[in-house]
Amino acid sequence: MFSYLRIAAVAATIPFMLSTGARSDAGDDTLRVAFGEEVLNLDYNNTTKREYIILSDLVDEGLFDYDPEANTYVPSVATGYEYLDPLTIEVKLRDGITFHDGSALTAEDVAYTYNWIISEGSESKAKSAIERWLDKAVVVDSKTIRFDMLEEYPLAVRDMANRIQIRKAGTYDDDPNAAAIDLVGLGPYQVVSFEPGKEVVLKAYDGYFADSPKQPVQIGNIVIRSLPDSGTQQAELFSGGVDWIFKVSRDVAESMGAAPNIDHVVSTDLRIGFLVLDAFGHTDPEGPLTNVLVRRAMNHAINRKEIAEFLMGGGAQVVHTACHPAQFGCDQSVADYAYDPEKARALLAEAGYPDGFDLELWSYRDKSVAEVVVAKLEAVGITVSLRHGKLASLNEARANRQIQAYFGTWGSGGTPDTAAIARVHFSADSDRNMSNNPKVTDLVLAAEVTGDQEKRDALYSEALSIIADEAYWVPMFSYAQNFLVSSELEFPTYADGLPRLYRAKWK
Repeated sequence: MFSYLRIAAVAATIPFMLSTGARSDAGDDTLRVAFGEEVLNLDYNNTTKREYIILSDLVDEGLFDYDPEANTYVPSVATGYEYLDPLTIEVKLRDGITFHDGSALTAEDVAYTYNWIISEGSESKAKSAIERWLDKAVVVDSKTIRFDMLEEYPLAVRDMANRIQIRKAGTYDDDPNAAAIDLVGLGPYQVVSFEPGKEVVLKAYDGYFADSPKQPVQIGNIVIRSLPDSGTQQAELFSGGVDWIFKVSRDVAESMGAAPNIDHVVSTDLRIGFLVLDAFGHTDPEGPLTNVLVRRAMNHAINRKEIAEFLMGGGAQVVHTACHPAQFGCDQSVADYAYDPEKARALLAEAGYPDGFDLELWSYRDKSVAEVVVAKLEAVGITVSLRHGKLASLNEARANRQIQAYFGTWGSGGTPDTAAIARVHFSADSDRNMSNNPKVTDLVLAAEVTGDQEKRDALYSEALSIIADEAYWVPMFSYAQNFLVSSELEFPTYADGLPRLYRAKWK
């Protein structure tokens, strides 16, 4: 256990590692943040990691935003939208929105951003979110944009809110990475300086619009430092050189949270952990995992509550569905397999495996969880060989259909909708789909093109019921997030797990 005394000793012995002598507090109205990942690119349209999402929320705006308290999408720089017909969306812009250089936002900027992202030469990381449904964005007038769609797709506003950040017209014309270093955004904070891999300095933008769903913004300045070494992060926090760190292990968070100047804040997360089983028989058409009784036995063999409580801790929850309970469409009334080793053994015997069978289980993260899973499966008679390694190796083996079962996780990109996990894992063209049930695929894809929310909900419910009844997965738990923050800072958390630094304020 990483003790409080050890932390104090570390802080005392490495003062030369601290890059600032100033203590973080409300006095200078500067929130100092530490990221373990290096920030090398300011443009979220060209990046993917969680750190870049957090940064983008501070410096960028899209047409729409997500309200985590109401679990709905709300207008941001847009005033709203209207479906003129199933394949045409019209969006109106607010008056008085300006970029950080003072120039006014127009429909031309919005249309340019969307059309560039889906263009043939674009390698934007945001491209996959919209290219399958967007044909083109058209300027109607200075405040109106029309989106012509390739297919009926009721989640278009969701994709706009989650992924596309508006850039000034012409931004990418000469250099697709033009905004990577010199970003002119629309968000509540503007970039003052940027040293790639070291530091981003932000200040609250005076011209930020009052009706933003991110208002009120209450901290004047934010400094984000890249500190890859976790020990350095902890020492900085302990000494007051940093106010906020995340991705903290549970034991460190609990130990450091006992310090008088540090608070341990726990949040839920949309990421869930699960086993995917080769129910179709890709590895062996007659293999044990093609038998539903075996798959149900494996579900009964795993103690979900024990893993969630003792290994994950904090905001972790038991999960029995192939989605997160906080996501729209994640029906919780589907079959739930209680921890029951005796029933697991009985089902294995009924399936013709009274002495168990050999299983190769792959994993790439949280080895302690994988080891507990192995122990529980072996306790009911299944002999498990654990192959724990790099994600790239797992992905390659899965693509080649060489995996019997694997321990996987999925964060849905922070999207509170079952669509964000269902399509990826149950569409026909995904190698993550190891059950290959065409009815499940049809239901999942039908839900994505159904505008009626009640019908969408019903379609996901039917798909999830089949997945649970057939025990294609062993869903286990949701992840928790551990934050360590200055005791002077009030940092709210939300069900989707996304850290919203613009909502922080001094106590």
